[in-house]
Amino acid sequence: MSNTPDLGPVPQRISVEAEQVRRLVAEQFPRWAGLPVQPVADGGWDNWTFHLGAEMLARLPSAPEYALAVDKEHRWLPLLAPRLPLPVPVPLAKGQPGACYPYSWSVYPWLAGEPASADRIADPVRFAVDLAGFLRALRSIDPADGPGPGKHNWFRGGTLRAYDGEVQNALAKLDGYIDADLAREIWKSALDARWDGVESWFHGDVAAGNLLLSDGQLAAVIDFGTCGTGDPACDLAIAWTLLTAEGRQAFRGRLSAGKAEWARGRGWALWKTLATCACTLGDDAGNAISARRVLGEIFSEYATGRRAAVQPATG
Repeated sequence: MSNTPDLGPVPQRISVEAEQVRRLVAEQFPRWAGLPVQPVADGGWDNWTFHLGAEMLARLPSAPEYALAVDKEHRWLPLLAPRLPLPVPVPLAKGQPGACYPYSWSVYPWLAGEPASADRIADPVRFAVDLAGFLRALRSIDPADGPGPGKHNWFRGGTLRAYDGEVQNALAKLDGYIDADLAREIWKSALDARWDGVESWFHGDVAAGNLLLSDGQLAAVIDFGTCGTGDPACDLAIAWTLLTAEGRQAFRGRLSAGKAEWARGRGWALWKTLATCACTLGDDAGNAISARRVLGEIFSEYATGRRAAVQPATG
């Protein structure tokens, strides 16, 4: 019997309307009943997010699998936040099912800032070092009793083999469009890279949309729905998806990421990127262009490291 986790079927998302949120707030939190409710632009996939007045947001899971994170966030974020060097969202209140909405949900403070993007980052190396410093602080928190890999975070912190089926399907679809042999080599190197078993906290979805900037500098980290304890290599994917080559090296140095951890982190980046490339094959939209760019970064960085490893010593 395989020990590889079963991801299960694709979550069946439900829609949530602003009027539902108004009713939920009025019924369960009357003190906020008069506040306006407006959808947040690009509010995420796992949750529907709404402005609640000017200083709060309501966050409602879009499927039962995503709702598993609500209790986790309410238990752990108040404990993690004081130990971290940047603001993170701490729940203000937990809502219950109602108004034809079936899951628990949350009210959070609104954290100011704009989502990170390459053109908004003032100093790519400083940004990389600041982000690595945040992750070092998160890793330093005692992981005892923390939530291990599971459906609540799609087995982040566990083995990359959980995503091998998705990667193989994507490669089959992309064969002839990308260097599939190189992608397979990189993926195998990630699967073969052993974890030492030392558990630590990780965020689980360190992506541009979850990193907020103020004046071009990292100002807050949001969306801890996939956080947990285990192998933190999943948090390294950002090194290829957002950071510059120079920033990537500064990031790796600040985290003291060894060869095996770096290979696993590259694998997390490759899985997500191949899946996006396969889903957007033939498209010229922003997501497709971005995924192809990231795939190029992964290929280039891996090939450079491979050449350096075989270069003969001189002297």
